[in-house]
Amino acid sequence: MGELGQIIAIGGGGFGRNPKHNKIENYILSQSDSKIPNIVFIPTASAEDKGYIVNFYSCFSKLKCSPSHINFFQRTPRLDSIINQADIIYVGGGNTKSMLAVWREWKFDGLLKKAYQNGKVLCGVSAGAICWFSQGITDSWASNLNTMECLGFLDGMACPHYQEEKDRRPSVHGMLKKGSSMPGYAIDGGAAVHFKNGKYYRSLQFYPDSNVYHVSCDNQTINENKMEMIKL
Repeated sequence: MGELGQIIAIGGGGFGRNPKHNKIENYILSQSDSKIPNIVFIPTASAEDKGYIVNFYSCFSKLKCSPSHINFFQRTPRLDSIINQADIIYVGGGNTKSMLAVWREWKFDGLLKKAYQNGKVLCGVSAGAICWFSQGITDSWASNLNTMECLGFLDGMACPHYQEEKDRRPSVHGMLKKGSSMPGYAIDGGAAVHFKNGKYYRSLQFYPDSNVYHVSCDNQTINENKMEMIKL
């Protein structure tokens, strides 16, 4: 087995909110060995929202890369050949549970695993951040936040939007105390956590005052460890 790929999990923000944004986007592109990387956008979680796809192209068509995207809700292309040619796979935000269900039906989860094993860069925001971990904390259900099993390429839990949504932090702490959540990474919007070869590498800040925390619970005491942040 060669080296596993890289995973960059973004807590919120970036081109989806503002297509002129390019800090974390340029960072992601710089992680590929290719001079003009093929970056494929997967907007499944947003039900392939047209505006989101437009924002993706508005942002990435101005950067040094070759952008494309995959639809599952129109006639679905040959997924294996697209993923084989991709250098970077960027998964958009939205409903994690629905996204993973569609992917499993198309056996896309297996193609992503192969891409990771072949050293590609996997990244994404919100649903596209938590999907790579063993467990994600998600608002896929309207009523409340829940933990859900994700792809498991990385051990532990991930929670996006940590400081943006007021119920995130207390909910995560409660789940850790109950034992329903594994220890893991809580990621603010405007921050990201980067893994290489399955191991923590660094935390990135692309909005002011945005952070990444490693959260765990020991005897009903919450440990919230703020990571050292690299400003982009």
